[in-house]
Amino acid sequence: MAIQASEVPRAVAVARSTASALGLTADEATVLHASNRLAVRLLPADVLARVALPTHEAAAFEVDLAARLAATDAPVAGLDPRVTPRVHERDGFTITLWTYHAPQAAPELPPAEYADALARLHAGMQHVDVATSHFTDRVREAQLIVGSRDRTPELVEADRGLLVDTFRRVMPAIARRGAPEQLLHGEPHPGNVLSTSNGPLFIDLETACRGPVEFDLAHVPTEVSECYPGVDQALLGDCRVLVLAMIAAWLSDADDQFPNGRQAARELLAAVRAGPPYPALGTIPGLQ
Repeated sequence: MAIQASEVPRAVAVARSTASALGLTADEATVLHASNRLAVRLLPADVLARVALPTHEAAAFEVDLAARLAATDAPVAGLDPRVTPRVHERDGFTITLWTYHAPQAAPELPPAEYADALARLHAGMQHVDVATSHFTDRVREAQLIVGSRDRTPELVEADRGLLVDTFRRVMPAIARRGAPEQLLHGEPHPGNVLSTSNGPLFIDLETACRGPVEFDLAHVPTEVSECYPGVDQALLGDCRVLVLAMIAAWLSDADDQFPNGRQAARELLAAVRAGPPYPALGTIPGLQ
């Protein structure tokens, strides 16, 4: 559940008071992103606070995973080293504190550099042992949304049938390939990779799951996946349409608050209906 707009001022105040209580001066606050949680830059301590509702249960997992990955060479944005890595609960919110990385005024991240960073992330994740969900669990969540007319009242029956048939067709095809599986980021799309002075760094580890690397590659631009070594192209194609269908389902949920989400869902459905070759997420209007 996302933080409502009316609650944003209180959430920002909680971020400031939490940081201050830990000895990080937070006289100024700037909201950088707002969706299922807030990302707030606090100055002069220059710390990034992520604020969510207590129902957003992934915070503890994300903190644990980030702390484990810090011991590897994985290119991830880490927790703020000045405080103990943990989830803070205060006034009805959960707060985690991260190192702030100023965005670089540079052109789009080169595909080869993006692919190399993702490969290094995957390599680092191979050395991390955490209990997490499987990518098929996320698919099942999307299937439940599509199967509930109460949750998706605006989804016309032709589109509902398209998504049901896509899930039913693609999931067995992916399973039959028997591809190696490992810990994945889950959503390594361009919105979750920062171009920093330390190189590309991935954020939002809460979506981590297990599956074939092609599931992660289905979230990145085509030019990036073409630079990634050893890709099963047929599997990647199946994962691309699967991801398009999953996100279309999530954006069709009546409770979803993604800006222009319904229009983006229609564009995703059109891409699924058009058939292969399936586009990368970043080419879908409304998701750019």
